[in-house]
Amino acid sequence: MAWNTNLRWRLPLTCLLLQVIMVILFGVFVRYDFEADAHWWSERTHKNLSDMENEFYYRYPSFQDVHVMVFVGFGFLMTFLQRYGFSAVGFNFLLAAFGIQWALLMQGWFHFLQDRYIVVGVENLINADFCVASVCVAFGAVLGKVSPIQLLIMTFFQVTLFLWMYWPSFNSAISYHGDSQHRAAINTYCSLAACVLTSVAISSALHKKGKLDMVHIQNATLAGGVAVGTAAEMMLMPYGALIIGFVCGIISTLGFVYLTPFLESRLHIQDTCGINNLHGIPGIIGGIVGAVTAASASLEVYGKEGLVHSFDFQGFNGDWTARTQGKFQIYGLLVTLAMALMGGIIVGLILRLPFWGQPSDENCFEDAVYWEMPEGNSTVYIPEDPTFKPSGPSVPSVPMVSPLPMASSVPLVP
Repeated sequence: MAWNTNLRWRLPLTCLLLQVIMVILFGVFVRYDFEADAHWWSERTHKNLSDMENEFYYRYPSFQDVHVMVFVGFGFLMTFLQRYGFSAVGFNFLLAAFGIQWALLMQGWFHFLQDRYIVVGVENLINADFCVASVCVAFGAVLGKVSPIQLLIMTFFQVTLFLWMYWPSFNSAISYHGDSQHRAAINTYCSLAACVLTSVAISSALHKKGKLDMVHIQNATLAGGVAVGTAAEMMLMPYGALIIGFVCGIISTLGFVYLTPFLESRLHIQDTCGINNLHGIPGIIGGIVGAVTAASASLEVYGKEGLVHSFDFQGFNGDWTARTQGKFQIYGLLVTLAMALMGGIIVGLILRLPFWGQPSDENCFEDAVYWEMPEGNSTVYIPEDPTFKPSGPSVPSVPMVSPLPMASSVPLVP
């Protein structure tokens, strides 16, 4: 079926309309956080604080790391498609730029509303990037098959539905100061290291000639970082992080080899980048690990103050026990799965409507559909006709003759 991929008016109007709406909403609702406001200078002088005690100097390095991952890491991670590099990077840039603005508004309305205003600081920027990271992950499933307008629509709905879900491998960025963030870095480090070895081992073992598959190495080696995220700041212990990475490297690689082909051939569920194997299944494992680790927390391991601090046992949940915390984390996992399934079905049905400028099946994974290509690199898709036969005689193959003597004829030098 032929689709109209000319976006001359649809894409400009969509982008301009969304940005005008963002400007209006930011003007009405968004203001600076106190530590980003000019009045902080008075507080600094009154309490004899130094500039380095501003939250910005503590959080900004973490913000830089997450921001680069969202705007650069995800985009270049998806450039493995030979003729879709422009779109992988460019469309990731587009949806992330819109997504962070919408996420700042959504998280503000739900969590940071003060006197009808949304107060924005560097931690809000980190949380917005987390939210957009989940959209970038979902982008990998439909990579090469949707138009930029569809991606903007998907971003709008996914930020709205899954605002509170953050990609867990970034957890250390918003962990408590000190020991919690320290543990998160150590646990993620260990889990990723173990995941690499088992991914390489399984990738080689499943190939009949023992060769490695770059898809496995590029993706499955990150599964340990995803799975350890929920429990990253808990007393998981380094050996526990290694076990998680060990298991997830195996499961993720098996998913690429067996599960992805099964879903595509039997259920017609396509996953271009294999995000189910890298983020979906390891994310579920991480949710279970987090719940179990929380439920088994004890005073001997954390200490009384450490237990309260690590799980925020104060206020309305001040009388919670570790077992109660683990129970609610399981409930959270189940709610997440339900929202993911229902939200995916609803957004998928919306994106299937025929007027979003999506490419036809024959022209998927082609930059030339939406990008002006440099001379000599542009490609025009021509449907392959299996009945076509060359009009002229085929060129006979000519054996290559090496100008150097064969290795067997070169005398060995003792």
